[in-house]
Parts: sequence; C-alpha cells; structure tokens
Amino acid sequence: MTCKEAFQEISKYLDGELAEDFKHILEEHLCKCAHCKVVFDTTHKVIELYCDGKLFPMPDLVRTRLHEALRRKYREKAL
Repeated sequence: MTCKEAFQEISKYLDGELAEDFKHILEEHLCKCAHCKVVFDTTHKVIELYCDGKLFPMPDLVRTRLHEALRRKYREKAL
C-alpha cells in the first residue's frame, strides 16, 4: 500500500467501513510509515475531540474535502 492509498482509506477505516482485508493492509502500512501514522492519529484525535469522544460518520462532502486537503499537503511535501 502506498501513502496515497493509505490517505484514501483512513476515513473509511475510522468510520468502520473498510473491508477487513484492506483494514489489515492499512494497519500494516501504518506500522511501517511514521508519516501516515501521524496523519491517521491526528485525524482520529480531531474527530474524537470534535465529536466529544464519540465517532460519527463523516458527511461525504467533509470526507471529500479532507481527502483533497491531505492530498494537497502530501503533494506539497513531495516537492
């Protein structure tokens, strides 16, 4: 799994919507990639804090905007 693929799956994972086989692949990637682990942990914490510790499904528009922002940041760092 690439970092780009991991970014695309983080919100599905946090929403409990990621297929079990992909869940394990993402978890393996997060164990090996410190950058993606930081993104994952930060995203998870923001959701927890924002939702008062309760996870709620993200609206599609919010999920799309988050993915776009993550992709943009990733591209900026790659340059």
